[in-house]
Amino acid sequence: MLAKEVMLRQPNEEVEKLAYRVIGAAIEVNQVLGYGFLEEVYHRALREEFLFREIPHTCEHPVKLYYKCRPVGEGKLDFLVGESLIVELKSVQSLTPIHEAQVLSYLKMTTYPLALLINFNVSLLKEGIKRIIFSS
Repeated sequence: MLAKEVMLRQPNEEVEKLAYRVIGAAIEVNQVLGYGFLEEVYHRALREEFLFREIPHTCEHPVKLYYKCRPVGEGKLDFLVGESLIVELKSVQSLTPIHEAQVLSYLKMTTYPLALLINFNVSLLKEGIKRIIFSS
């Protein structure tokens, strides 16, 4: 039996630098606001922090899903940062496999190598950040 080859889209140095800047911005939002607000509040605050830090981004970036070259669905990324990094926000008691599956689906729908899943409903933000790399 042959081992199944796993293909990873490795983030390059530029994407890693963007991820570092995004995490810094998210930590600032978490320190100022704390936890307990709705996701929409963190989305707006993080957008303001991106603007303040001059982090290139697009809010609610649309993505399409194709089946045999035909469009069959679409989604919206909370943020597309630097045209290469997906940032998905949550404000939930804890991240669950469905949250990770959502982000993996976005990675499958695109060619982006890295996503950050950030849950702001934690007292220490580093416990709410998950890096996700697409593998097939």
